[in-house]
Amino acid sequence: MNLKQILNISRPRFWLYEMGTYFIGVLVATNFLGDFLRPEILIFGFFFLIPANILIYGVNDIFDYETDKLNPKKVEYEALLVPEKHKSVWAWVLATNIPFVIYAFSLSAKTGIYLLIFYFFAFFYSAYPIRAKIRPFFDSLFSAGHYIFTGVFGYFLAGGEGFPLIGFIAGVLWAMAMHAYSAVPDIKADTDAGLKTIATWLGRDTTIIMCLLFYIASAALFITLVGVFPLLAVLVYVGLMLWSLKEKDDSKLFKIYTYFPWVNFVTPMVWSIIYMVVKFG
Repeated sequence: MNLKQILNISRPRFWLYEMGTYFIGVLVATNFLGDFLRPEILIFGFFFLIPANILIYGVNDIFDYETDKLNPKKVEYEALLVPEKHKSVWAWVLATNIPFVIYAFSLSAKTGIYLLIFYFFAFFYSAYPIRAKIRPFFDSLFSAGHYIFTGVFGYFLAGGEGFPLIGFIAGVLWAMAMHAYSAVPDIKADTDAGLKTIATWLGRDTTIIMCLLFYIASAALFITLVGVFPLLAVLVYVGLMLWSLKEKDDSKLFKIYTYFPWVNFVTPMVWSIIYMVVKFG
């Protein structure tokens, strides 16, 4: 397994998901733009951009092999990780993650512990004995868990105190909606493989409606913390969910889903830029 292959497994189109929540955690906590250039902020920015995703998707592909081989998306849209390469992936995961755990604890016990909480959700989302991804509702909850604690980690690393409970709940709802919507294109493959997910449990339209409601509720909570900025984001997601509900053809719905990573990149970026301009003048 060479570097190019392991980077492909880490899903480059999703790299900014983890780094984005980390960035937002830092952004909310800091009062100085110069803090983004602090060595520890930059180092963990890199960590959540690439090494964290090597762990998340490497572990995912190892434990998902039996179902992935039945999923056309793994042939047409992603790569199937065959068992012969699993040992090599484990080596890459350990080599690219252990140094950051050591560094986090060298900074403080608090940062080390919050990083371990991130690992708990990221690892046991896919891995046994928990394997949350095959347990409806817990699949979305664990997926949200590692995204949220990425943000919490960034918040405390930047010097924040007392992470707001409303922000935590709002973040969980937003991330659960993101996960649940991503599970919709896999309903047929997961059903054929006998797997239960939040999407197979609720069904296609009900899952999308749940995502729509979670996005709206999350934005409403965020508004109480940071003002009207979340309205700029939630309207995009509401439109995407309504478009998805209207489209009944599975192949066309999957086409809509391929735009989702771009929505998750551009929308928070625009929100962050506006927030920074207002916050830092």
